[in-house]
Amino acid sequence: MLLLLLAAGTLSGRAQSQQKPTGSEPAPEPAVPAILAAFDKYEVVGMSEAHGLKDVDDFILSLIRNPAFAEKVNDIAVECGNSLYQPVLDRYIAGEDVPFTEVRKVWRNTTQMMCGMSGFFEQVFPLVRAINQKLPPAKRLRVLAGDPPIDWDQVKNFQDHSKFVNRDASIASVMEKEVLSKHRKALMLFGTFHLMHGQGENAPDSVGAQAVSIYEKDYPNVTFVISDLLMFDADLLALPSSPFATWPIPSIARAKGTWLGALDLGHFSPPLMMIDQDCNVHNGFAKSLQRPMADLVDAFLYLAPQDLALWEQTPADIALDVDYRMELQRREALSGHGAATLKESNQEILNDAENPVFVLPRPPDPKLMVQDCIERKSRTTKPK
Repeated sequence: MLLLLLAAGTLSGRAQSQQKPTGSEPAPEPAVPAILAAFDKYEVVGMSEAHGLKDVDDFILSLIRNPAFAEKVNDIAVECGNSLYQPVLDRYIAGEDVPFTEVRKVWRNTTQMMCGMSGFFEQVFPLVRAINQKLPPAKRLRVLAGDPPIDWDQVKNFQDHSKFVNRDASIASVMEKEVLSKHRKALMLFGTFHLMHGQGENAPDSVGAQAVSIYEKDYPNVTFVISDLLMFDADLLALPSSPFATWPIPSIARAKGTWLGALDLGHFSPPLMMIDQDCNVHNGFAKSLQRPMADLVDAFLYLAPQDLALWEQTPADIALDVDYRMELQRREALSGHGAATLKESNQEILNDAENPVFVLPRPPDPKLMVQDCIERKSRTTKPK
């Protein structure tokens, strides 16, 4: 069983250059109208968010602000939301008097460090709250927290933390209980790997059932999954120019039947580096992911040329909150991952500010991954 899954942010080691596959040309169309129209056929539309890509996050904000959005959608389900605080979130989104320092626990206290460091949710939750003030009660949006209900005040060791690692089961449960069983419409904002089709419990060589695939067992064909193209590697096809040069920005194109959808995942994402329970590092995708992209997602979102995309910057209120960032370091250590020092983290924030244009990050060092794994195992096997 694979215990740890890390995205290696490099194009090295990706699929070898190949000819453009057969299939029709993708037909890009304006993104916002196309996504809104998808809700006429599907109960759920899923796409990524808050993973450091400013263009993606800005697009989501513009989508939610569109007056037609609240006419089509009931709920927004988010990866960066601790379900422990759902009652607090409901009161805040409904417009009740909830201090911002209280509601921010929703995204600051998740299992994922990237949620607490992202400025996206410091904007999107207040934005939805403001939108709701302009809507009649029956039309108001609800935001659903999908992350497991972890209480960090009670997490003192790795064993405490390990009770909350099955995030996809939590996400699927929230979607089934709050959206699908009630026949509501929802925008799902989660990392793409949580959204992909065909990644259920019986998927071959899977790293674990993923959220959408879990609930698709009982609710098939209700989810429209969108993958952005910011990490697409056109060089692998040896094309004379970008295949998206004439696409409008922003635009969306269906995957099925196109040469783009016929490509495998290696063209759209750097390979994953995984470490198993025996601390062996594995490169590449699980067999369940070694399929044409049209089997995994339904459409592609184009927002900008890759070399002109932007990283999201760390907001000042987070960067200056030393107590919170020290707490994040504690959590990272308890989860079994090596945590950067505050000085190292400060330097990363400064580096990102000086270099806002998107560049794929370097992959994790396999030797450090093995070292962390061995140290983690030694901590969990020590006699009490």
